[in-house]
Amino acid sequence: MRAAIYWAPELADPLHAAGSAWLGRDAETGARLPQPPLPGIEEITADARGYGLHATLKPPFRPARGYPALREAVAGFAARQAPFDLPPLAVMDLKGFLALRETAPCPPLHALADAAVEALDAHRAPPEEAELARRRRAGLSPRQEALLARFGYPYVKEEWRFHLTLTRRLAPGEAAVLRPAAEAHFAGVADRPRRVESLCLFTQAGPGAPFLIAERFPLGG
Repeated sequence: MRAAIYWAPELADPLHAAGSAWLGRDAETGARLPQPPLPGIEEITADARGYGLHATLKPPFRPARGYPALREAVAGFAARQAPFDLPPLAVMDLKGFLALRETAPCPPLHALADAAVEALDAHRAPPEEAELARRRRAGLSPRQEALLARFGYPYVKEEWRFHLTLTRRLAPGEAAVLRPAAEAHFAGVADRPRRVESLCLFTQAGPGAPFLIAERFPLGG
C-alpha cells in the first residue's frame, strides 16, 4: 500500500465535480464518470485519472509504521494547521502538462506543503532503489538530488509547485485543442476564490491501483 497527503476540493465545491468529470473518475467514491467528448481524452488523462483530482502536499510513500499510526499523525498535523484562502485557479501549461494552478502567490499554501513534508516524514518508508533510479533518469539538479536523498522525492520544498494535473505531457497540436477545451470546461469554477479547510489522506491498495480519498481531515489551527 502507498499513501499520500493531498489537497482536494471539498465535495460541495463545484471544482470537485468539474475536475472529476474531466479526469473521468471521482477519487472520493472511485466511480468512473463520463468525460467531455474530446478526441483522445481518455488516454490523455489516464495517468492523472489514476491519482485522482488533487494537488500534492506530501508525495506518495509506503507507510513505515502502519496505516493506523499514519492516520493518527495526519489527523494531529491537520488539527495544528490554520485554514486559509486559496487564490483563484486557472488552466496553465506546466512543462508540457495542463494543470490548474494558482493565479497569485499564496505563502500559506507553500508553508502547508513544507510542513507536511517535514512533519510526517517519520511515517515514510525509504524508497526502493528502482524508484530512486527512475527519479534520477529525469536529470536532477544537485538540489533536487539532495531532496530526493532526504525526502524520497526531488520536487519538494522550494522545488514544489502547486498544481492539479489535468493531462499527460502534450504535443503542441494536442495542446492547441485541449487547452481551450479545458479552459472552457473549468470556466466559472476554477477561478472562484475558495477556502483550504482540510487535507486528504489518499491511499493506493497496490501497484497500478487507483488512489482513493481514505479520509479528509479538517484544518483546525
